[in-house]
Amino acid sequence: MTPSLPDVLVGNFLCMMDPGPPEQQGEFMAGKVAIVAILSLLAAQETERGVAARVAENIAIRAVLNEAAADFGLDAAGFPSTEGLTFSALDRVNAGLRTALIGLHEAVEARGDTARHHAILRLYAKMAELRRLDLPPLPGR
Repeated sequence: MTPSLPDVLVGNFLCMMDPGPPEQQGEFMAGKVAIVAILSLLAAQETERGVAARVAENIAIRAVLNEAAADFGLDAAGFPSTEGLTFSALDRVNAGLRTALIGLHEAVEARGDTARHHAILRLYAKMAELRRLDLPPLPGR
């Protein structure tokens, strides 16, 4: 399961809204605060870059699918699309496009289409880079 940005932020809120019992103070509370801080940092990065990453990823997947449509009998008109720019709308479209991409990749591998296989692998690398979140150096204990 990949939690959505709103899920992470609501979880942070719920985690911090009530003070814990006395036995949860000290090291436990320090760890709890550190985890909420890290999740907040990652959520901030996702807020800054998330929509642009999803839009770019959906465009790139659609381009690979459209390029392969004739050779692999794909219905390019049937690929999901949206005009919405919310995380949830873009993620719904992305899930459909990824499913189609996985199907295409399976067909490409079965056919032994090495050039298209490598193009899909490059797309996977680009998708990973678009979704990258960076952690700062963390102190050791």
